Amino acid sequence: MAVDYAYYSQVYGGGLSEAAFGDSIALAEAHVRWLCSGNRVHVCCAAYKRAVCAACDAFAEFGCGETNGFKLGDFEVRRYAGDDAASGEEMATRAALRELTGTGMAFAGVR
Repeated sequence: MAVDYAYYSQVYGGGLSEAAFGDSIALAEAHVRWLCSGNRVHVCCAAYKRAVCAACDAFAEFGCGETNGFKLGDFEVRRYAGDDAASGEEMATRAALRELTGTGMAFAGVR
């Protein structure tokens, strides 16, 4: 792993517990590597590490599924296609890309 809990909590300033960090870090790092696919990844680079930390925070907060909607008893509201809401994966992508801006590491190909 490029990021350990000491880096996350002391350098990045993240607020997750060590257990919550441990639950999300592997997914976060894999996601950032995917975002950087096809480009030279500098895993020791501060921007890469910050992107992993940002994605870790997003995955810990939102999971991988939808981020909006609610359920009260039998009543449930889900997001609609036109909503500005996003999935946890999209939130992690946004957070990581903010940290990778200007580095040239983020994937810029056709999806």
